[in-house]
Amino acid sequence: MSWFKRSEKNITTPTAEKKDAPNGLWFKTPTGKIIHMKELKNNCYVSPEDGYHVKIGSREYFEILFDGNEFTEIAPELIAGDPLNFSDTKSYVSRLQDSRAKTGLNDAARSAYGKMNGVNIVVACMDFEFIGGSMGSVVGEKIARAIDVALENRWPLVVISRSGGARMMEAGFSLMQMAKTSAKLALLHEAGVPYVSLMTDPTTGGVSASFAMLGDFNIAEPGALIGFAGPRVIRETIGKDLPKGFQTAEFLLEHGFLDFIVDRRQLKTKLTLLFNMLK
Repeated sequence: MSWFKRSEKNITTPTAEKKDAPNGLWFKTPTGKIIHMKELKNNCYVSPEDGYHVKIGSREYFEILFDGNEFTEIAPELIAGDPLNFSDTKSYVSRLQDSRAKTGLNDAARSAYGKMNGVNIVVACMDFEFIGGSMGSVVGEKIARAIDVALENRWPLVVISRSGGARMMEAGFSLMQMAKTSAKLALLHEAGVPYVSLMTDPTTGGVSASFAMLGDFNIAEPGALIGFAGPRVIRETIGKDLPKGFQTAEFLLEHGFLDFIVDRRQLKTKLTLLFNMLK
């Protein structure tokens, strides 16, 4: 016989009929704070208790920055080819197909233009979920076309970086995107059109060695890992322990590589203020 009576405990639902909470309803931060996903979304995907910035992609950033989440996407139809017929444990074509099916994205970057608090802007944002946010020919082209739109209309440009670096499956085609985007940004600079580079966690490799560090204003989210090679690789190369917090946004700000760090909840307001000042 049970040691308690269910009716006395106001438990009327049979055990067999009980249901668990749906997956994805709650989010747990690295510090152990738990937050409902609806509250997290309303807080720009930042945990209100510990300030942890959840890693997000272009869908969320566009929703945060563009008024009413209304924007016009630039060249959404672009997809990567396989110029080298690359294959390792699986073919590059298969990796692309799997990533498209898993993420619903065509590649690791999206570009769009719209209004932010009434200010016309162009935004290019990287998606880490698509092959580690690696920079291939499509990513370079998406950013280049965003620069073209900004240049033609003299609208400020914001590029949001989150990347593991160049896409090895495209070899030299990938590496050329560093020069391509840098040259385009030089034209934007000559025309006097503002460019803000926002670095998020992580921003590494060829992206950090090209357009991510070429902003008129280089800014970052709190705690973002920013650098060319990762800390482990550097440590093994030089054979020495690295300074505490090495390659974090806070470390780079202290050493002059960043202009300021911005809380994501204040991103839209601060960018609007910055661009209005630059008019």
